[in-house]
Amino acid sequence: MNVVRSIMPGLVAVLAATVVPAPVDAQRIFHSTQSANLQTTETLRRGNLLFEISHRFLPTFKQGGEHLWGLDGPVWNRLGLSYAATGNRMLIGIQRTNMDDNLELNLKAVLLEMGPDPVRIDVGVMGGIAWNTDPISDLVDDNATQMYAQLLVDALLGERLAVGFVPTYLRNPSILDAEPENAFVIGVHAQAYLMSSMSLLGEWIFSEERPGLEHDSGTFGIEIETRGHFFKILVTNQTRLNPTQFLGGTPYRFKLDELRLGFNITRVLPF
Repeated sequence: MNVVRSIMPGLVAVLAATVVPAPVDAQRIFHSTQSANLQTTETLRRGNLLFEISHRFLPTFKQGGEHLWGLDGPVWNRLGLSYAATGNRMLIGIQRTNMDDNLELNLKAVLLEMGPDPVRIDVGVMGGIAWNTDPISDLVDDNATQMYAQLLVDALLGERLAVGFVPTYLRNPSILDAEPENAFVIGVHAQAYLMSSMSLLGEWIFSEERPGLEHDSGTFGIEIETRGHFFKILVTNQTRLNPTQFLGGTPYRFKLDELRLGFNITRVLPF
């Protein structure tokens, strides 16, 4: 927790201080439907699809040039597809990661939009259920189903700094446990829009310490936005990709010799 207290204020300060004047769409808080891992209240227009491919590289920076500073892999991979079924206030999604062959069905809905004066605030909810269809560990028997429910609160501070608060209930954070447990997790994230096509982002997920998942997840990076695409290049201590996995914590500390590279790529498919 001492690391958290020291990192988060500094992260937000750096994001705010590095912002240069640039116009931002006043009708949106976050441009993308997700931060590095956490969801935002952003959705899609009715009938549109969102395709995602994301990687988390397992080798660390400290392994150096011999492993191309982690880029030689191996990786955990996620594929996702979301659909805007009604209006622009709801998303239905499916995503799968090769870690434990975790397959998730989820739903996100926007409940409330307030602003823009004095501060624009959006409120939404997100929930999902996941099945670990082929766990890596032989110790997993009948405890392979997980689920979560989240409140999403986003705010636009000024014209270029967006912040998000994501309190979460998580059922069965560790599938290695003999019996499912309940966990309450807090996620916070911020994004500073430097210009119309580039921004800096950071997030921190406060989780309870448990065997094999002793540490909070921290991630920072850069987002590049083009017509229909979002490219996120990330540095993180979290290699787990689906929500029921990364919300439970990480075995790696947020220290230089345990940080890894990752990326998210999303593409809007309009219809």
